[in-house]
Amino acid sequence: MKALIRLELTRALRNRKFLFFSVLYPSMLFLLIAGSADSTTEVDGTGLTLPTYMMVSMASFGALTAVLMGNSERIAKERESGWVRQLRLTTLPGRGYVLAKTASAAVVSLPSIVVIFVVAAVVKDVRLDAWQWLALTGAIWAGSLVFAALGVAIGYSATGDAVRPITMIIYFGLSLLGGLWMPTTAFPQWLQDIAAWVPTHAYAALGQAIEQSQAPHAKDLVVLVVSFALFTGGAAWLYRKDTLKA
Repeated sequence: MKALIRLELTRALRNRKFLFFSVLYPSMLFLLIAGSADSTTEVDGTGLTLPTYMMVSMASFGALTAVLMGNSERIAKERESGWVRQLRLTTLPGRGYVLAKTASAAVVSLPSIVVIFVVAAVVKDVRLDAWQWLALTGAIWAGSLVFAALGVAIGYSATGDAVRPITMIIYFGLSLLGGLWMPTTAFPQWLQDIAAWVPTHAYAALGQAIEQSQAPHAKDLVVLVVSFALFTGGAAWLYRKDTLKA
């Protein structure tokens, strides 16, 4: 499995288009949204300034891009090319393939998080304690595993031609409803009630709690744990189903 993870990392790091959209694109969006904002105006109901709030949102968005977009399309194409069928002839167990995909995607998500933090600190003068920077990095990085598992599930549920539009719909839906592009406090109340149960909203809320020097809300942790269990279970079931069809 270690060899497969190394291979996946090498392939991802050589993909310049993938690196642009997962690493540089979120930073550009951050500067577009928060570039003209001052350092005193707070986002309603959060106690955080717009640059500080959007830093976590865009770091989460970058990690989401890396693990979701990368996994789903690559797996669907590998299934059609016969690569997955070849792997089944080796001693690698099915769970090893799923874990390798999830782990390699999570590693690739780390640069997008770090770049956003550097841009926010240098350009918008975002200042946090050392423990907060470390906790933010760990929380956002670990939380990306939830969406890495979702990417694996999508890759096994869609064909090579259909995987991109399906992934894009889910990707944009999660980003918008989760409040990664704009604070959910700007939504009508009925949409805020829905957004509160979206995993990307809980994902960003972890980072925002750390910025506020508060413990994460139990509800957000439950949403993420349940989502991870569902996505991982779905990925494993779809993998076994795909194996039986082969």
